[in-house]
Order: sequence, then C-alpha cells, then structure tokens
Amino acid sequence: MLSSLRLQDFVIVDRAELEFGPGFTVLSGETGAGKSILIDALLLAMGGRADAGVVREGCARADIAAEFRSDAALDDWLAAHDLQGDAGSVLLRRLIEADGRSRALVNGHPATAALLREIGERLLDIHGQHAAQSLLRADGQRLLLDAFAGLDDKVVALGDAWSAWRELARGLEAAESGQRELALERERLAWQAEELGRLRLAPGEWETLNDEQKRLSHAASLIEGTRGAADALADSDDALSRRLHQLMQRLRPLAAIDARLGEPLELLDGAAIQIDEAASALSAYAERVDLDPERLQQVEQRIGAVFEAARRLRLSPETIPATLETLRQRLDELDAAQDVEGLRARAQAARERYDALAAALSAARRKAAGRLADGVSRRMAELGMAGGKLAIACEAAPPSASGTDAIEFRVAAHAGATPRPLAKVASGGELSRIGLAISVLAAQANPVPTLIFDEADAGVGGAIAEAIGALMRQLGADRQVLCVTHLPQVAAKAHRHYRVVKDTVGGRTVSRIEALDRGARVEEIARMLGGAEITATTRKHAREILAQA
Repeated sequence: MLSSLRLQDFVIVDRAELEFGPGFTVLSGETGAGKSILIDALLLAMGGRADAGVVREGCARADIAAEFRSDAALDDWLAAHDLQGDAGSVLLRRLIEADGRSRALVNGHPATAALLREIGERLLDIHGQHAAQSLLRADGQRLLLDAFAGLDDKVVALGDAWSAWRELARGLEAAESGQRELALERERLAWQAEELGRLRLAPGEWETLNDEQKRLSHAASLIEGTRGAADALADSDDALSRRLHQLMQRLRPLAAIDARLGEPLELLDGAAIQIDEAASALSAYAERVDLDPERLQQVEQRIGAVFEAARRLRLSPETIPATLETLRQRLDELDAAQDVEGLRARAQAARERYDALAAALSAARRKAAGRLADGVSRRMAELGMAGGKLAIACEAAPPSASGTDAIEFRVAAHAGATPRPLAKVASGGELSRIGLAISVLAAQANPVPTLIFDEADAGVGGAIAEAIGALMRQLGADRQVLCVTHLPQVAAKAHRHYRVVKDTVGGRTVSRIEALDRGARVEEIARMLGGAEITATTRKHAREILAQA
C-alpha cells in the first residue's frame, strides 16, 4: 500500500508531502490544476522514462520519493537484491537533474530503472485515462485481453520464437536461392586459403624473417666492425683501456697529495670498468655472428615465397596470418549455409515450436475471452447499460509475433441486439464504461495492493457516475484505490479527498495539494457540481451527496 508521496520541484509543484491510507481516495481539481501530475510522479518513481522537462523551471533537480508498505515476500526479494531497508516498508526515490540525467534509489541504495519497474509491478497498477481509446484498436483489444488473462510472459516467449523462426526461414530462403553464388564464393575463398595455408606463416614470422635476413646479409660488416671496436677499446697496444689505466696511475699519487682529486679519479675508474665491459660484449658478439651463406639463402627464399603470395592476393605480407584465419571462418559459415537440409530441419523445428506456443496462447486467450466478456457484460448493467453484452471474437489470423489470433471486441448496446464491432457502434460514454469495466476486472485479477485510476470515468455522469463511485468504494474495501476524477458523484464516495489547486506565486505558477476535511469537501464537491459560482443550492446538494455516500 502507498503510505506517502513527497515531491519537490516537480513540474509546477514546488513542494508537496502527502500521506495515504487504505480504502478509496480521490484527487480532484479544476482542469489544468495538475491532478495527473501525481500519477506522472508515481510512474517515475516506478522506473518510468525521465527527462529534463519534469524539473520545475529554474530549479536544479526534481525529487520524487514514494513510500509503500511491503510484505514478507517483497522484503525477501529486496534482501536478495541487497536493497533491504526497514522491514515492512520500501522507499522508492527518483532524482532527475536539470540536464536530463536521473538517479534511482531503493531504500537509499542505488538501483536501476529496471529494478524500480520490477518492484513497481508488485506494488501498483495504474489504469490511465486513455484505456477506452485503446478499445478502438485491434492491437489494443488484444493487449487488454492478454493483460486481463496474465499472458504477458507467454506473449514474450512467443515473440522470441517468432524471431528465431523468421531468421532461420530467411537464411533458408537465401541458401536456396543463392546456391550458385555461394558455391562460387566458396571456390574463390578456398583457393585463397590454400595458397596462404601452404606458406604456414606464423603470426610475427614475417618481421622475424626480415630481421634475420638483414643480419645475415651484413654478417661480414658486423664481425669486422665489432672486432675493430673491441680492439680499439681493449686489445690493441694503443687501446683506450690501456691509456686510461696509465692516466689513472699518474693521478693516484697526486690524489694522495690533494683529496679533491679523489672524485675525478673515481669517475675515471668507473669509465675504465664500463670500457672493459663494452669491449668484452663486442668480442662476444663478434664470436656469435656467423657467416652462413646457406642460411641466408634459405631466409631469402622464404621471404620471396611470402612476398610473391602476398602480391598475387594483393595483401601486405604481415597480414597473411590474420587474413588466413578470416578466410577459414568465412568458409565455415559458407559450409553451414550450404547445408540446406540442415537449415531446413532447424527452420522446421523453430516453426513447430512457434506453432506449439501459438496454439497454447490461443487456447488461453479463448478461455480468458469468455471470462472477460461475461464479467464486462455484468458490469455494463451496473454502469447503466442494462441488457448490453460484450462478446470477444478470437479468430484465426496469419502468424505474427503476437500469435495467430485476430481479437475483436463486439458489443450489443441493449438486449436482443446482435453484437457488432465495438469501434462501429459504441458511443464515447459507452466506450468509457466498457473500458472502466475491463479495468476493474483486470484490477481484480491483479494481486497488487494499490490500484490507481486516472480519469477512467471520463465521458459519463449522473446515475452512472454514482454507480462508478460505488464500484470504486467497493474495490477499496480490500484494496487501496486512488482515483483522479472530475465527477462529484465519484468524489463523494471516497474515504479521503485531496484537492489540487493551481496558484500564481511571485509571478510563477505552482500547484499545491490539500487534504480536505468535511467542510472543505462540501465546498469542493459544490464546485464540481456548479462550476465557478457556488450557491447555497449547490452546497446543499453537495451535503446531500456526501450524506448518501
């Protein structure tokens, strides 16, 4: 059950804090006052799509917090998702920044909008003011039937099966019509893969071959140069190492006289060590370098073969290993595509799975259609359409993502009339009443504790409005029911009444929400009865309506 709703800087509401209780609660107000703002706020708290337009002009962010009473099952679910708070309650919060970014919190823990929606489905069911209009569309009628029957999961599974079947069917069609093209492509790619495969060129081998070829072709120069350098450093009579040691021998006696020469002497000593190490390394290098004409010839032949293959296929030699892997993958795909019988078998299996799911969904729809039609027909009598009847036709239709059913709502407005398509015979008021009857039945089939009706009573009045109010109060006996309404007969039946008022404060438009006591309810219902001018007569009528309720 919804316990409280707090809004700050949301659309034209600067600040509002509302407490809710069990039973039937209405929200009323003049047209344009912002009655549906509360519904919009709850939708955002439940993970609805947010944008910067909901932030009150000139403010940094909008803040929405909705607190609900929870049950043990929801507490366990929250704990399993590390979102637990106080036992028996759950706080959903949504922050929308002026730049359009938003954050979601559950009991103070960061959460995704998807998680908010999942929690919201357990807590709240909203029936919008456009439910009647959806009755005029074939897809809207199907969606209403599926929602009433709780078939959403089955519809999603069927849609997945449809996508899998159609994808395989398209692949089969392409394979059957493009066999020759695929064969030609496979032949060309197989030749390329064979050419490159014979090389057995490993990743990085091309670079290694070039380095080795360069070294072998310059082996004589490398040996001569490194040996000459080693001789100049350490091995010749006039080697740099000998001269440096002689220089240090002359400086040591002088350093014994003046200690300040010690530092230069240490530097020379280090230089002598590095010269000796360099000479040793050069000598070792010269010993390892081989003059190997045979190996050089092998390397150059290998480089030539790789280069020639790359030239024929218009590739860079270093890309050959990666290109070969790509060719082999494409050949595997073509082999699978050319397996027409295998494709046909998989497409047939996918079709059979789709058919089985579609048949099960059709059976469930036909069963639910009878229950929904009977229930709506009974409600139609309560809502002033005595003798009226709703029939729901479920006829065969071409396969689609939503199944193999064409759903059509047909209505007989009075006794003895033949049911005809709803869109052709129902008036606006009749549509509203039928839509409300469906919403009520769907709500009764849904176990969520809070039901919200957003002007679902539009297009009716008089005794029908009173019947709608009685129906809402009846629902409120075992559920929390919130209704945005403009009908005084509905408002009078409520256990609690809030009024939404729009004012201008400091040159800016703001909405405020007031909880009404008995006297204020009389005034508000009188306004709903009589418009802008409230007379003693309308007040008396308002008191009578409240007394009867």
